[in-house]
Amino acid sequence: MSDVNYWAIVVSGVVVFVLSSVYYSVFSKQLAAFTRTDPNAAMPVWKIPLELLRSFVVAYVLARLFALVGEFGVLEEVSMALLLWIGFPVVLLTGSMLHEGVPWQLAALHGGDWLIKLVVIAVILGLWP
Repeated sequence: MSDVNYWAIVVSGVVVFVLSSVYYSVFSKQLAAFTRTDPNAAMPVWKIPLELLRSFVVAYVLARLFALVGEFGVLEEVSMALLLWIGFPVVLLTGSMLHEGVPWQLAALHGGDWLIKLVVIAVILGLWP
């Protein structure tokens, strides 16, 4: 497991956690419209470490996947991140729209967050020496 850069994983996990927080703050009114939550309410403190852990897990999985595939550049890693975004979050979110009646706007909101996360992690992992 020494073929991944743990500092890059930690940094990318923190960066996407922060970006995701900003993203959902910007779209808090739209999110609240579909989830019946207060757009001004802060995230409960107990959720913060869990969200940070989720960011680290995504960064670690992407780093391991890139290590398994082999050495390639930032553009290839971003391309792979886009394919993974289509193959997983987009497919899962469209499934929730089709089978559970999740509004497309809510799925698109979450899909945008996943797109940012995957691309930013790919860029950080790709640029880290």
